[in-house]
Amino acid sequence: MKCMEIRPKVVMVPYPAQGHVTPMVQLGLALYEYGFDPVIVIPDFIHRRIMSSKTERDDGIVFMSIPSGLDENEPLNFFSIAFAMENNMPIHLEHIICRFDEDVGVACVIVDLVASWAIGVANRCDVPVAGFWPAMFATYRLITSIPDMIDVGLIDEFGIPEHQGGGCFLPGQSLLTTTDLPWLVGDSVSQKARFAFWLRILDRLRALPWLLVNTFLEGYDDQKLNYHSMKSNQDYPQVFPVGPLTRHSGSKNPSFWEEDKSCLDWLDKKKAGSVIYVSFGSWVGPIGEEKVNELALGLEATRRPFIWVIAPSWRKGLPMGYLDRVTKQGNKLVSWVPQKELLQHEAVGCYLTHCGWNSTMEAIQCGKRLLCYPVSGDQFVNCKYIVKVWGIGMEMQGDGWRDVEEGVRSVMEEVEEMQQRVLELKERVLGDKGSSRAAATLTAFVDDLKKSMY
Repeated sequence: MKCMEIRPKVVMVPYPAQGHVTPMVQLGLALYEYGFDPVIVIPDFIHRRIMSSKTERDDGIVFMSIPSGLDENEPLNFFSIAFAMENNMPIHLEHIICRFDEDVGVACVIVDLVASWAIGVANRCDVPVAGFWPAMFATYRLITSIPDMIDVGLIDEFGIPEHQGGGCFLPGQSLLTTTDLPWLVGDSVSQKARFAFWLRILDRLRALPWLLVNTFLEGYDDQKLNYHSMKSNQDYPQVFPVGPLTRHSGSKNPSFWEEDKSCLDWLDKKKAGSVIYVSFGSWVGPIGEEKVNELALGLEATRRPFIWVIAPSWRKGLPMGYLDRVTKQGNKLVSWVPQKELLQHEAVGCYLTHCGWNSTMEAIQCGKRLLCYPVSGDQFVNCKYIVKVWGIGMEMQGDGWRDVEEGVRSVMEEVEEMQQRVLELKERVLGDKGSSRAAATLTAFVDDLKKSMY
């Protein structure tokens, strides 16, 4: 009787947010094709959401839950999750890695850099570990430039800009200023705590031999980078740009919430290119009640059909009677949607977005123009590339209802040239040449990994 081939495990640790789990799953799908069995380890509160969202899987991806020590009845935020990752979850991940390694062998642990706590766990288990950066390479370079920014006096030791307005802080990234720094969220106490979080990541990633980046050649400074399997310098890992991983997504990305598929039937009744799609993603609550109110009034003022993904907890900012009124006008407000299927629909004319990286990549893959409303983190960097480098969208010029109305009008009417640029970028990123480049880079990583296994 022929023995079944034993496939080595790849243990994958994403940061526990939808925008981080999704690309990790896409990477897992790609590695499955290379003969590995991906096991994605997520905290209990995320595991319960995925298991209850009715996402059926038959693609070789396995999810494993570990205790977080968090009470789901209490509001979860960046800092409570960071505490759980550093203090509650490591011992449980260590047990999983060691058990798998004894049974079938663990080829590698792949750690989302925003979940950098897991790097030390893999090292203690004496298992090879690779980093994963789910965003664009420009934001990674921003983080690794922190020491330089401190040295030249752009920021102080706590990450606070020394000069308001800022200047250029990265060679080849002259469109970014200190206003784009991802830790400048909330008050000064919050900003300093977030900066300390990034400093921990920066310190830990120096020990990594490899870093997989969910990106493509981004276009602003490709000639200067030459970053196929490169080392930015000897202190940092070898970089493998393996994106965009959306090409591995299929239609079964795990959702933390049940998707409202009735929106697709609703779109079928709309004219091609007529609908505004609005979503601020899953992690960042959009913009506060006052700005939700302005956004709502601005969308209504456009007199165009729109579908708005807005969680029930965010709806307190809606004007009195708004939901009934705009629904009667033929619009749709939903809690969650199958976003990629929606963006592929011909009725969608533009996407009003927070500029999250996954949403940006899906919009490019589906050939949609963007109206940018960045809220925090890397979204400001993504917005700069969308508007100033690729020319596939516009940024809102304010947060009043008239700004929303004007922004939608501009993007919806800027059809010919902007749409052509979107389609050209889609071909460049997802066409044969782009796909071959990404596949070759992932193969190079796998070959390097196999050398360390034998």
